[in-house]
Amino acid sequence: MTTTIVTTKGQVVIPSKIRNKLKIKKGTKLYIEEREDGLLLKPITPEYFKKIAGILQTRGKLSNALLKERKKDREKES
Repeated sequence: MTTTIVTTKGQVVIPSKIRNKLKIKKGTKLYIEEREDGLLLKPITPEYFKKIAGILQTRGKLSNALLKERKKDREKES
């Protein structure tokens, strides 16, 4: 078990072994979720987005709709 201390500013230090394993670097954003039994922290990295990609199972429909909408906007501006 690894432990850390909360500072007066509410900051915690994530041990380097864990940071390296999870590819957490300076500036990495963390997702924090309050759970009944504690807190859950997850780094928001490219790997995180790859892992959740396709979770909504839209099969690219939303992306295609967004691209079409942006194309229309560019044509209007021209």
